[in-house]
Amino acid sequence: MNPSIDQQIATFFESPAFGVVGASPNRDKYGNKVLRCYLMHGHKAIPVHPAQKEIEGLPCAASVSDLPAEVQSISVITPPQVTEKVVEAAISKGIKNIWMQPGAESPAAVEKCRRAGINVIADGSCLLVILGYHEH
Repeated sequence: MNPSIDQQIATFFESPAFGVVGASPNRDKYGNKVLRCYLMHGHKAIPVHPAQKEIEGLPCAASVSDLPAEVQSISVITPPQVTEKVVEAAISKGIKNIWMQPGAESPAAVEKCRRAGINVIADGSCLLVILGYHEH
């Protein structure tokens, strides 16, 4: 039996910290809004960006494999072909939950998650909508 999307989302939020893959220093981009949305709701979030040292004052991890162990859930805001690579890195890292923002999902990436037993949210649910995001 498949868990409902509400159960999947509840499980996703059990992580002590969250990785934001595709975090952006540009406040107009979803990769920045998702990061700020976590912070707005009091969650610990770590931006993942290969070239930036910090985003929104938070030190960046260069890649998924550089995330600390407390990160069990990641939000992915990347083009689908990048998402597939992110999923491979997440599987090696032991990430338990992956939320693909609308536009980031690819059938291959979703299938890889399912095969690896990862709780994957890729049904078009948007973290900004679920948590509630507003510009300050």
